[in-house]
Amino acid sequence: MARNDLAFYDQQAAQWWDKTATVFPLSQLNPLRFQFFDRYVADWRGLQVLDVGCGGGYTCEFLAQRGAVVTGIDQSAACITAAHNHAQAMGLAIDYHPGVAEQLPFAGDRFDIVTCVDVLEHVQSVPIALAEISRVLKPGGLFLFDTINRTWQSRLLMIWLLEDWLRLIPQGIHDWQQFVPPQELTVQLQQAHFADVTIQGFDLFGRNLATQLQTLWHYWQTGSLRANFDHNTQVFYIGITRKISPSR
Repeated sequence: MARNDLAFYDQQAAQWWDKTATVFPLSQLNPLRFQFFDRYVADWRGLQVLDVGCGGGYTCEFLAQRGAVVTGIDQSAACITAAHNHAQAMGLAIDYHPGVAEQLPFAGDRFDIVTCVDVLEHVQSVPIALAEISRVLKPGGLFLFDTINRTWQSRLLMIWLLEDWLRLIPQGIHDWQQFVPPQELTVQLQQAHFADVTIQGFDLFGRNLATQLQTLWHYWQTGSLRANFDHNTQVFYIGITRKISPSR
């Protein structure tokens, strides 16, 4: 079976905003992850924000509704088309571009904030993507991210439970080898001229199999998830860091 199969996003693009679509539960994560991000960004109004790996536009629209000036980029041209069409229908002025994280088509020092959620585990080169994100951020700009650690716990939850057994995630969408340990990411961020790296565990499902199954049952019944931020980064983690001058 092919892993990190990004063709799924092309296949889902036309149904991206349909509440019955396989991908739609991702839209429910923004209110949860921004409980963390909002600790560091008190007011989004007027900020120039780039969302890397924007898909069909869930995070872009979430930010635009908060008053940010939003640009989105994604490797899937079909998703970009879906995102653009939905933003127009909603009356939101979002600037969408097809492209990849490793080669951002923007001038340097342009954005106040870059967001990259559910994406670093899919890129071809994390160090190159981070270097590009650093390049387009203004000095002092913030990089906000979440991703998945490479542990046996993440293999159990993301691959075996959610993909292979429950089929809540399409089989092959993740490659466990591309999951990113936080210690490794921290070093790569520092090499890309980021400092003040803050990382916390992003707990959506619970910390053991019994709790995970209970949480999934709660989701099936209510359509809602709850987030907890702690020091356990064994599966999901979330973070923020600041671009500094290379000469610092």
